[in-house]
Amino acid sequence: MLVAKHVYWKGGLHPEDGTHATYHLEMRRCLERMNVNLRLADSYTALFENTDADFVFPLLNRGGFLNSEMLLPLLCERMGIAYLGASPIVRGLSDDKHLSKLVAVHHGLPTARWAIFRKGAPMDRAMLPVAGRYVVKPNASSASWGITSAYGWDEVRDAVVALHAEGHDAIVEPFIPGHDVEVPVVTIDGKPFILPVQIVEQEDPGYLRTYAEKRNLVSNQAYEIRPLADAQINAEALRQTRLIMADFTPFDYGRFEFRLDAATGELRFMEVNLNCNLWSRKTIAIAASQIGWSHDQLIETILAESLCRQGLMEGAYTLAA
Repeated sequence: MLVAKHVYWKGGLHPEDGTHATYHLEMRRCLERMNVNLRLADSYTALFENTDADFVFPLLNRGGFLNSEMLLPLLCERMGIAYLGASPIVRGLSDDKHLSKLVAVHHGLPTARWAIFRKGAPMDRAMLPVAGRYVVKPNASSASWGITSAYGWDEVRDAVVALHAEGHDAIVEPFIPGHDVEVPVVTIDGKPFILPVQIVEQEDPGYLRTYAEKRNLVSNQAYEIRPLADAQINAEALRQTRLIMADFTPFDYGRFEFRLDAATGELRFMEVNLNCNLWSRKTIAIAASQIGWSHDQLIETILAESLCRQGLMEGAYTLAA
């Protein structure tokens, strides 16, 4: 069963979710080409009662409420149905940016100082790290939804209060002018397999990417996803990823994300994005294409590995690539 918000989408940009709807349609068509016995659903209610599905491909991540990343895996666990991706508790760990950073600090990864402001907890100004400019965002969200810049405590406080009013915890970090480095990981033969490291290079390192830009709702996209050519930075991204990824395994597929300081070249851990966007124009698919995999081969590999891991498929398989 493929569960995705826009699984019945007919094509084109969604007025609010942009290319996320395009992505869901693409995933449906990809699975249809595999000739699997496919069920479709666009809400959590499909798993409230018994179903004849024996495996769930969960893409309904941002459900409009806090910690919605965990609900589909939880429903699958309740129903005793296998599913793609990490367990509910690990999904929660990765989705909570504050907790992911604690894991990174535990392993000694360089990480910018941050402050977590949970909804309902006192807002202590002393928690805020010293910086000239801050990034304020939901502590558990994706695609830069709700992200804002802030200068000074008053602006930080107002941005945090606004997120709390919408039901979110907020995380605040110093803004580091630079670029994102993304390490995509899938599974091969039951073990994490790192695809080519990518850099999301900004035309202006001081620019803060927004949800509208990531969902292609605006035309002036000022960044490019390409292979990370710098051997030293590449090696450091791999080193940090290998240190932390065991705490999230098994997860089937995901991205480990870092911030590259444009001024100093320092690479700092930023967040973990498990079960992230698999659209053919996003990081994991772009990286897979660089080693000769088609988008269909990527999806089939991820799916087959998960089925094998959970005892629903036996035997070896090969990639044409």
